[in-house]
Amino acid sequence: MATDSAVVEGFGRVSRTAGTVFRYLLLAATLFGLVALTVLLVFVFNDAVQPFTADPGWHLTYFLTLVVPSLAVGGYLFARNRAALRTGLTTIGLLVVSLMFAGGVGMIFVDIVSPIVWFAYVLALAIPTAVVYGVRRAGLDLPFVARVGGAVLLYYLSLFGLPGPVGSLAGVPSVVPGVAGLVQSIPVLPVDWMLLTVAFVLPAAALVGRSARGRAGGRAGLVAGGAALAAAVVAAVAGPFVGVTSVPALVLVVVVGFPTATYVSGVARGPERAGLLVPGVLVGGALAGAVAVEALGFAGPASWVDWQFLTSAHSSTAENAGLYPAIGGSILLMITVAVLSFPLGVGAAVYLEEYAPDNRLTRLIDVNISNLAGVPSVVYGLLGLGVFIRYLGSPTGTVLVGGATLALLILPIVIISSREAIRSVPNDVRQASYGMGATRWQTVKNVVLPRAFPGILTGTILALGRAIGETAPLIMIGAPDVLFSLPTDLSSKVSAMPLQVFAWASLYAGPDFWQKAVPAGVVVLVSALLAMNSVAIALRNKYQQDN
Repeated sequence: MATDSAVVEGFGRVSRTAGTVFRYLLLAATLFGLVALTVLLVFVFNDAVQPFTADPGWHLTYFLTLVVPSLAVGGYLFARNRAALRTGLTTIGLLVVSLMFAGGVGMIFVDIVSPIVWFAYVLALAIPTAVVYGVRRAGLDLPFVARVGGAVLLYYLSLFGLPGPVGSLAGVPSVVPGVAGLVQSIPVLPVDWMLLTVAFVLPAAALVGRSARGRAGGRAGLVAGGAALAAAVVAAVAGPFVGVTSVPALVLVVVVGFPTATYVSGVARGPERAGLLVPGVLVGGALAGAVAVEALGFAGPASWVDWQFLTSAHSSTAENAGLYPAIGGSILLMITVAVLSFPLGVGAAVYLEEYAPDNRLTRLIDVNISNLAGVPSVVYGLLGLGVFIRYLGSPTGTVLVGGATLALLILPIVIISSREAIRSVPNDVRQASYGMGATRWQTVKNVVLPRAFPGILTGTILALGRAIGETAPLIMIGAPDVLFSLPTDLSSKVSAMPLQVFAWASLYAGPDFWQKAVPAGVVVLVSALLAMNSVAIALRNKYQQDN
């Protein structure tokens, strides 16, 4: 008969009962936290969407057209083929998340960055990239300093011209404009959707073709890439006839259609293709329900999260208040944060893991990075206020200052997650690379970073998820509580979704804002966080399957 406890050398008396109690206490604490969070989100969702304000017939219609068929198909797949069910749910998640990202990308091209500006800078980056690639393919034996210096000079001249920003700081006027400036000065240009087709759709179609080529060969890749490009052009031409302008139609096809079609085409040939019944039933049931309630005249829920809320600016009344400028501000801040924090964080992680010696200084740096990851966000706001505004004299509350401050906030997190990803690469592959005569840099570039990149990207996305929900740093740098227009460049004033919700809950405090605008803003913000986290989870799962 087994005893309840035993004496283990080095551990003293070990009790199975104590271990069992501890395990169930941890389980209870976890369940309590999950239940409390779920209850809170349900209350917020109920205030924002108000599902019980709909007619009973509306609920019954969607129950019959959407809920019952979905439960039937889901139950059947759960009993017969759970892998197919996971595939179907993944397809639905991909569709929902890509729709959310399509809204953000469409906002950028419609109201923030004009297609001609995008085309000009894409071309300015493509020309030096082609030159650098051609020099590399030609096999020219150039010193490392010459290669790096030449590449930096080519990119600088193409983007800014001569003397560029360096000359403007010294008061020297521009002598030779860059490629970006030359393109934007052309008096006659194609229409916006044609420019986006070249600078946005064509690279995305090339990625689709590359994915298809990896699965089915070169001819399939050409067909898939050509079909993707043709679908985008058809959408741009036909969009205005169905009430969608050309630019949003292009964005919708590229951001939603391309990844969904690529995933579905890969699944359709495998044993999990039965899972495609799930998105078919969900989408078909939703469309059938919408047609039925429209024909029968049933009123839906009086939701505050509607098209007007997502596309309107702030108002003094909760009924007319919107989140549009704050959504655009959050998107620009996240782009700025990613551009600033990703190369710095990954570079620091590579140096600390692959190059730095194990001495007292590096150990001190390790401790400080770990401590900085736990510093309250308001401290980083004070740092941004002191460094960027007081010392450097930058204007308060701009996109650049806000992005730089939030980049400082998540930089320790990016460094730590990147170091963990690099550390997870087996040391055997490094030794094999060295054994084949590769240098340390070649080993890092061709062996370590490709294997660690999924983990690095996952950690960066999770860090961006933290940054998008921060309010204190933006308050400290003087970001405005509300804006009535979208920021258009790095020097524009910027607000963000959490800052807007904070303003509604404090400066405009009242029953209407507490019960209408604030819950609706929280639902939109949480949805954005979940979308970003779902991308990180998908990358992590794919990385685990590949290894």
